Amino acid sequence: MSDRRLDSFQKLALATTGTTYLLILVGGLVRAAGAGLGCPDWPRCFGSWVPPTRADQLPPGFDPAQFNAVLTWIEYLNRLLGVLVGFLIFATLVAAIARHRRTPRVLRPTLAAFLLVGYEGWLGGQVVAHGLQPWIVTAHLVVALLIVSLLLYATVSAFFPAVSAAGPHRRLVARAGWALLALTLAQVALGTQVRSRVDEVGGRDAGARAASPVPRSEWLSRAGPVDGAHRTASLLVLAGALGVFGLVRRRETGGPLAAAAGTVVALTGAQIGTGVVLAYLALPRTAQVAHLALASLLLGAETLVALLARRLPETPAPDRPSGTPAAPSRLEAAPRG
Repeated sequence: MSDRRLDSFQKLALATTGTTYLLILVGGLVRAAGAGLGCPDWPRCFGSWVPPTRADQLPPGFDPAQFNAVLTWIEYLNRLLGVLVGFLIFATLVAAIARHRRTPRVLRPTLAAFLLVGYEGWLGGQVVAHGLQPWIVTAHLVVALLIVSLLLYATVSAFFPAVSAAGPHRRLVARAGWALLALTLAQVALGTQVRSRVDEVGGRDAGARAASPVPRSEWLSRAGPVDGAHRTASLLVLAGALGVFGLVRRRETGGPLAAAAGTVVALTGAQIGTGVVLAYLALPRTAQVAHLALASLLLGAETLVALLARRLPETPAPDRPSGTPAAPSRLEAAPRG
């Protein structure tokens, strides 16, 4: 009987991937709360490794008007979680070297994630230093999503180390999954640009605490053409998700791959739903956090589709009703390579 217990690397990889998703979720909370500049300096916070809790505790040189205890500690806890993720990724790399040094599909993405997490920390400092400049905020989020995708790649490869001899249908599913992942990543980058424009309209681009003269219900409408591009791209992602799901269902009605493809469709629909809430209910903060969390989970589900298509054994086509000739499709008739 096969041993189904997880080994030490699999456990660590799962924990690291899950904690990285949590960090992305907390990052969304930071943005929704307007706490991006809760700490005006980096890597310290108001000149200290442990930030103050009251304005009268600020070191010389800091304006008390900049201090908001709640926003400061939201940002500080986000940084602490980022440090924890960095240590977890380092530990995962050490475990990969110990157990999978001869498995490139595990070792290489883990190493890439470790290198990128250092770059991500530097980008976090640049976000603060440049007052939440939109392009830096976008880069910061995109790199975080790349890191979690690499960790997911390594984790799946640890569970399914061998690439199956996939036929043309499975190879097509894998290619479609990667293409959908790239499209969704571009969509997320557009969404980050929209969020930055909203912050500018709302008066929070430079840590301003004064109320914006523009009503909150009009912030999104003033984001400019990037908002229209973001909405159009969401429909393209939905079409792509439905296309991948239909492609999978042509040959498979059950199993992990079909479940992952169905999850992609469900998450895409939920993501669009939270976007509608944001657009028509004046950007509620809970919907902002949910919107980013769903985007990160959607990217993970798309990564799973692309990986499982090449890792799982080929599933036979569903049986046809008796008496119905089973004419081969063009994909089934194509030579296997």
